[in-house]
Amino acid sequence: MPPLTPTLFPSLALFILFIFSSSTTSNAHNITRILAKHPEFSTFNHYLTTTHLASEINRRQTITVLALDNAAMSALLDKQLSLYTVKNVLSLHVLVDYFGSKKLHQITNGTALTSTMFQATGAAPGSSGYINITDLKGGKVGFGAEDNNGKLDAVYVKSVAEIPYNISVLQISQVLNSAEAEAPTAEPSQLNLTEIMSKQGCKAFADLLKASGADATFNENIDGGLTVFCPTDPVIKGFMPKYENLTAAQKVSLQLYHGIPVYQSMQTLKSSNGIVNTLATDGANKFDFTVQNDGEVVTLKTKVMTAKITGTLKDEEPLIVYKIDKVLLPRELFKTVEEAEAPKASKSKHKAADAPESDAPAESDPADESADDENGVAGLEGRRLVMVLFSLCIGVSLM
Repeated sequence: MPPLTPTLFPSLALFILFIFSSSTTSNAHNITRILAKHPEFSTFNHYLTTTHLASEINRRQTITVLALDNAAMSALLDKQLSLYTVKNVLSLHVLVDYFGSKKLHQITNGTALTSTMFQATGAAPGSSGYINITDLKGGKVGFGAEDNNGKLDAVYVKSVAEIPYNISVLQISQVLNSAEAEAPTAEPSQLNLTEIMSKQGCKAFADLLKASGADATFNENIDGGLTVFCPTDPVIKGFMPKYENLTAAQKVSLQLYHGIPVYQSMQTLKSSNGIVNTLATDGANKFDFTVQNDGEVVTLKTKVMTAKITGTLKDEEPLIVYKIDKVLLPRELFKTVEEAEAPKASKSKHKAADAPESDAPAESDPADESADDENGVAGLEGRRLVMVLFSLCIGVSLM
């Protein structure tokens, strides 16, 4: 048997670390952050966000974005198209397949027809939502809309960012022309938030919004994207005694705490766990909470309590409204359980100090026992890990 060499252990440790890190790597991407590193695409980035295409791009697992620099976007905006028509034009620049720079120059038969997000929305008649990609002489690659009489309007400029088979961002020289994408698009019907909630079991919360005037703030944020978490009528009824003890300003803050100024689909909530700001967030007054999920169950955890999403009332981008099983209680307005119990504990402590001493043995603190148990488990897990590493070392040495 060959001896175990000291150099084997660092190599093996690095290999194991690589395996663990690879298994936890996420394929999630964020087009806004990618483009933010390149100021020459700032206008394009802005309109992806404004039209809500950015969130749709982030939700897809395989995507290619044909990015337009500020000069190309200026030419598009000079056409004075409505925002909804601009969305159609830009969605024509989002391919629902992966094309890295290498793949562009290795297209089978030299040409390919690929679908875009414009086609996927169902708004594109016929095959007008398809893009023709063709390899040209001199190493160039041309792009053109299928409904543009075979004309290739733009050429490939450079690769901006690539995460293989997940997202590719490629710069093209100019906007792809499409009569269908540039056709006037009607503005979607006006969404009435309180009316939607009132008809779907959240009338009590809707009435509170109207009574305080907070509904105006919610409505102002709809066009830019809005997610609302609505406690159902029975929940509000049980919460009213606490609600009545709040000042007028605190009531408004509590209501705004139930809104996020961005559209967050259920899929996005499940894949983007973490802290989120709310409509009530104001500088040092964080008014934030944490989104978590366990499988299909999504919870909203404040520093005071945890609520669960129980259903969806309305999902029509840019607005989505969820039902929740509890009123969200922000730490800025409500005490934690520990803080609420502190005065009681203090009184009990004073009573114990006044009481005569007893020879009875002191009871162990359950928290200390729990800590000991956790330390014991941690120690056991640590020893197991050492044994696993040692076994792997032995196994590699025998190979």
